[in-house]
Amino acid sequence: MERIGVFVCHCGINISSMVDVESIVERVRELDGVVEAKSYKYMCSDRGAQIIKKSIEEKGIDGAVIACCSPRMHEPTFRGVAEDGGMNPFTVEIANIREQCSWAHDSRERSTEKAMKLVMSSVAKARLLEPLERGRTPVIPNALVIGGGIAGIQASLDLANEGFRVYLVEKDPSIGGRMAQLDKTFPTLDCSSCILTPKMMEVYHHPNIDLMTYSEVLSIEGSIGDYRVKVRRKPRYVDVDRCTGCGDCVTACRMRDRIPDEFNMGLSNRSAIYIQFPQAIPLKAVMDSETCLFHRFGKCGDGPLCVEACEAEAIDFEQKEEVAELNVGAIVVATGYDLLDPASLHEYGYSRSKNVITTLELERLISSSGPTKGEVRLPSSGERPRSVTMIMCVGSRDETQCSWCCRIGCMTALKQVILLRENLGEEVEINILYTDIRSFGKGYEEFYRNVRAENTNFFRGRPSEVRIRNEDIRIDIFDTITNKLFEIRTDMVVLVPAVVPRADSGEFARMMNLSRSGDGFLLEAHLKLKPMDTFVNGIFIAGCCQGPKDITDTVAQASGAASRAAGILSKKELENDPLIAVVDADLCSGCRICISLCPYSAIEPVVETMAGEEVVHAEINEVLCQGCGACVAACPSGAINQMGFKDNQILAMIGVLNDCSDAGGLK
Repeated sequence: MERIGVFVCHCGINISSMVDVESIVERVRELDGVVEAKSYKYMCSDRGAQIIKKSIEEKGIDGAVIACCSPRMHEPTFRGVAEDGGMNPFTVEIANIREQCSWAHDSRERSTEKAMKLVMSSVAKARLLEPLERGRTPVIPNALVIGGGIAGIQASLDLANEGFRVYLVEKDPSIGGRMAQLDKTFPTLDCSSCILTPKMMEVYHHPNIDLMTYSEVLSIEGSIGDYRVKVRRKPRYVDVDRCTGCGDCVTACRMRDRIPDEFNMGLSNRSAIYIQFPQAIPLKAVMDSETCLFHRFGKCGDGPLCVEACEAEAIDFEQKEEVAELNVGAIVVATGYDLLDPASLHEYGYSRSKNVITTLELERLISSSGPTKGEVRLPSSGERPRSVTMIMCVGSRDETQCSWCCRIGCMTALKQVILLRENLGEEVEINILYTDIRSFGKGYEEFYRNVRAENTNFFRGRPSEVRIRNEDIRIDIFDTITNKLFEIRTDMVVLVPAVVPRADSGEFARMMNLSRSGDGFLLEAHLKLKPMDTFVNGIFIAGCCQGPKDITDTVAQASGAASRAAGILSKKELENDPLIAVVDADLCSGCRICISLCPYSAIEPVVETMAGEEVVHAEINEVLCQGCGACVAACPSGAINQMGFKDNQILAMIGVLNDCSDAGGLK
């Protein structure tokens, strides 16, 4: 570029408090090719945009350097401004002098010096930038939603109601997720099933939703607007078209009540063929091939009793695994969460007593569809507990386990206090051992105050140990409010465990090319501005796979993710960012190193005949390439360049910075 404009932002005082903005403006005016240099307090504002566009028009600027904050935040904004002004948007270069200078240093002099050099190096690169044109990709107006909990259900319904075809993939035999295991929800104490079941039914009968339960995503290829997805549909060994959900096969099974029931958290047993829970959608039986006698040994007594019991003749031992191939334009990930296994924390006694349970296990005991038909009983003896003690923050807000707050634990415990009172009567003693009560949502503080008014003992502190001898449970707790040490004798202990990422989240993130934050949850593109977006265009996240949250926030985020996906699916075609890798076929040696490294499968070998010989070279698929640069760094021949980051452009920046270092400036 021959005529460059430099525009420096004060960012209020975020930059100008530690960087002498005006001295930078005066210095860059002297650089070759710079025909305009200006500063403004808020360059990203409408007034700042007008300054840039007016300079482009009056000075004939064909390249620009914006010295401001992170390009991750405002690069699209300034590209749009440049394009509106008649300049190619890809001849804009961002110099990050906020995060890298003003916010990183406590010396105004050193921060200004560093900012000066970064702006000068950006000008050096801007001289070599080339105008680029966006490509176009047609959009497949279908969506994939991964996960059938409340987040996945809400996202699917929102997209389907907009007229898009939705494929909802759930790995369990039924949709519903964790919410289906709950008895009631806080703070209104609505019946969880009463809220959830109508939505499950709506999903099942919606003409725009293809429900794929007992299925898993195997692979995803392609890019925004055109993803190709393979989904493994596991065999149920039951013909869903014939099955009526009567349950006769379940009661007839020779393995009846012998296999721990995962839905009831192992508090009851199920058969080898079972229906996940009474409100399951679809209400169809599924056969567990790992525990079925016929699958394991090739015979089941004189013959499978489930076959004899099924009047609909729905049992089908010949079913095979199927792989469905889907073509979608956008994806919503709503894979949910796990709870920390308290067995890893020996001091709480979870693995040493049946009467030490988790909040989710208590939900199943309270639920009318649970193992005890809604009667809370001690798992060890079946008797009614006279005293129940709830321990908050088990593993959460703990640097050795999970440093984050689970967000739902406090309100879950408070809700269960009310449910226990209804179940066991006013005479039951209830103790709550807490670190802090966090009642942050709408109506939550009022709910907490109501529970506090009940006959409930609150102890602020963490117990040293849950001591168990036979069925006698004792807990020592130092209450920081009264500065007294108490010994609590109790019949049942309910642990409130941390919310953690799913056990398979690492493998899943690698398959999807998604980033994870330090806590293991899926990482959003921007915590405040793009909380539903990921770093992979066209893939959005919703619910607790992104971080702990309650049902209210989960539903809101799911609708937000659906809205973001609908914004893509509603377009006939999308513009592709041209900042992708390109191959110089003359330099390429055909070593294929780049092919094995590309995380997006965007590179393919191409065979051409030259002078009677076959020559192999790499070729970039412009639609699939995400411009990560891995192939550029790995190419031993230097045959691959990144548009907007070509070798000569980067070397020009390095040259400026080296000159500074040699002169005793920037270190």
